[in-house]
Amino acid sequence: MIIRNKLTLLCLSFFIAFLGSHLVCYAQEIKVMSYNIRYASPNDGPNSWQKRKDDMIKALLKIKPDVIGLQEVIHSQLMDIKHGMREYSFLGVGREDGKKKGEFSPIFYSNKELKLLESNTFWLSETPDQISVGWDAALERVCTYARFFQNKNGKEFWIFNTHFDHIGDLARANAVKLILSKIKYLNKTEIPVIITGDFNLEPHEEPIKIIKSVFQDVQENLSNDAINYGTFTGFDIKTFGNRRIDYIFQNDFDLIYADHLWLKTKEESWVSDHHPVLALLSFKN
Repeated sequence: MIIRNKLTLLCLSFFIAFLGSHLVCYAQEIKVMSYNIRYASPNDGPNSWQKRKDDMIKALLKIKPDVIGLQEVIHSQLMDIKHGMREYSFLGVGREDGKKKGEFSPIFYSNKELKLLESNTFWLSETPDQISVGWDAALERVCTYARFFQNKNGKEFWIFNTHFDHIGDLARANAVKLILSKIKYLNKTEIPVIITGDFNLEPHEEPIKIIKSVFQDVQENLSNDAINYGTFTGFDIKTFGNRRIDYIFQNDFDLIYADHLWLKTKEESWVSDHHPVLALLSFKN
């Protein structure tokens, strides 16, 4: 189910109630979200973070993902989300100094549902263990990853969350190779893997095809209506998404459900300039 153009914030509460009742996670299942929340730019005017944050946090709390890969998050936003989502913890570092400076690609996770086993961040570059700009990228880019234990069924999985460069073609192509190589190196026990992120790539582009040769793009399961829309709007309330650049990829799960969520603020603006992607996955027996 998707929020369509005839639905407003008044309908959002009904929609989220639907998610809560129809997408309840059973013992074998995990609810995953990927969401570029738009960094807190001082130039966003009516779409400023201060005007969006409460509606965003409220929506996330009602949808209740078990794990969320966020993109374009600066430290002040991270603290706002942490304060508003007290039942969640997060991991990740700022891309400019490996601490608090610059954008994070953080992973938020439910303390009730998941136990963190290990985590780290690497840079999308020729020197991934160092703070660095890779290839022809305009900026530092990172991938934050974690291995979790699901408390309900005792099973483990990996999640890798990233935000690719918006300029460098070579950087995006090599970032895919680097992430897939990292997954192969880390996942010696071959447990399920999830990749979330804003890839700044559309489905027909070669780096996405490379990922899809190994992982399932959950959005290929979207309804015929939804598949006609993208995930990036640029805050243009007149469009429902003209480029699909945000993804959830998975392997070794069964896909139960996937969709874009169209979330609006009280002022009838988009909560972000991207739509979140949601997937309900089930561990295989």
